[in-house]
Amino acid sequence: MRELIEKDKLVLIVPHDFKCANKGIITDVQPDKFTVELEYEPQGFMKHNFCEFFTNTNHGTLSFNSYPLSIEGKKLVIASPAKHKFLQRRQYTRIKYNHNLKINNAESELDITTLDISAGGMKLITNSNIDIEAQYNVSLPLSSAQKVDCTFSPIRIEKRNEGGYLVSGRFLYNSSIEKMTLIQYCAKRSIEIRNK
Repeated sequence: MRELIEKDKLVLIVPHDFKCANKGIITDVQPDKFTVELEYEPQGFMKHNFCEFFTNTNHGTLSFNSYPLSIEGKKLVIASPAKHKFLQRRQYTRIKYNHNLKINNAESELDITTLDISAGGMKLITNSNIDIEAQYNVSLPLSSAQKVDCTFSPIRIEKRNEGGYLVSGRFLYNSSIEKMTLIQYCAKRSIEIRNK
């Protein structure tokens, strides 16, 4: 595990209350613990309470559960986890995601029906003419209490025989927290779907 958790890497930390998610830089790595300097004051973090951690490595996005051994201001000392997993290696986990949503920019607002999403992007159908050169704001509901706001950039548009357009595109994010939240959501939903 020590070779996977690297100094100077960005890590996202999600406590039980996801609204208190924080991010920081790994400043020290030892065999049994590592230290993170948070970007924001810690809220919702307690010693010995498990949190979810996400960081990017050369092998993909690394995910693990662990807990703070100590909290001093913005400095957290974290116990080295016993287990870890990679959420994705070459591509993000893609899941079915059927919602009627709106996307918009300064020029237009379009009705869409999403087909699937990943942290990398989404596939949708729409009856509206969509501009492949434009970017659109979209809000993705993940639960009654959680959503991710990001920008959708169309990459491929195909005319459907039954009418309308099939559109694939990628997401652009204002911060890494939105991206990590979507990675976490897609990974969990994928596991839930497999276990049904």
